[in-house]
Amino acid sequence: MATIIDGKLAAASVIEAVASASQDLEQDVGVKPGLAVVIVGNDPASHAYVNSKSKMAKQCGFNSIQHSLPEETTQEELECLVAELNADPAIHGILVQLPLPKHFQSEPVIQSIAPEKDVDGLNVVNAGKLATGDLASGLISCTPAGALLLINKIHGTDLSGLNAVVIGRSNLFGKPMGLLLLSSNATVTMAHSRSKDLAAICRHADILVAAVGRPHMVKADWVKPGATVIDVGINRVPAPEKGEGGTRITGDVDYRECSEVAGAITPVPGGVGPMTIAMLMANTVVAACRTFGRPTPKF
Repeated sequence: MATIIDGKLAAASVIEAVASASQDLEQDVGVKPGLAVVIVGNDPASHAYVNSKSKMAKQCGFNSIQHSLPEETTQEELECLVAELNADPAIHGILVQLPLPKHFQSEPVIQSIAPEKDVDGLNVVNAGKLATGDLASGLISCTPAGALLLINKIHGTDLSGLNAVVIGRSNLFGKPMGLLLLSSNATVTMAHSRSKDLAAICRHADILVAAVGRPHMVKADWVKPGATVIDVGINRVPAPEKGEGGTRITGDVDYRECSEVAGAITPVPGGVGPMTIAMLMANTVVAACRTFGRPTPKF
């Protein structure tokens, strides 16, 4: 039976380090890390995410500010708010909650966030720094950064000699995940919907990362015996046992059967998910420390 990688425990360790660094910053320079979260419209899932982020920011000792804008907010008004937050010295991290309502162009909004305040790691400057191996001055996308920390729990920080396969090539997760694994000396294969014989590619992986958004796509015969399996999928599927209309969250990996083959595996929920918010907090305190020329904490 595989070792279950506990994302909640790992996230709690990151949050503890963030809170300590935040306290040190306030004691030394009299400033709390400032995180501004912007949400537009009334999407219940987005509001739930934002509320959990704001709650965690307060737990870390941050100055947490939430801007809740109505659905009818214009593109120009949103970009003006981002410009104001860019110019505000009390704000060290800016997060615009995605997805935005349909009438927005998301990309210009995301790219208008100052790279040094882009705690989601989505600005092309931060993506470019990751691509060129500059992990010291950029901000790394939260979910891949969290997934790497979970991999490090099993394999350490040097992945030399290990084959890693990432299923999915999105800008949000797949590409940065592949680059992070490469920077840790793994031999990386990026697999996707156009890959030929995906199962055969996956069977060579010592580290298999699934991020495609298809429930239970990865089966036991895709997994190399003893491999580390990181499931990034969050899929809502019907759960008749919960009554009419009931649903539950499941991953891209068939957890029940893959856990019989893998050496280590993340559950869904409770695996990569908690790490995403933890790494958002980590990026915010890192951004604040850099503002004052202070050493950044390690996680």
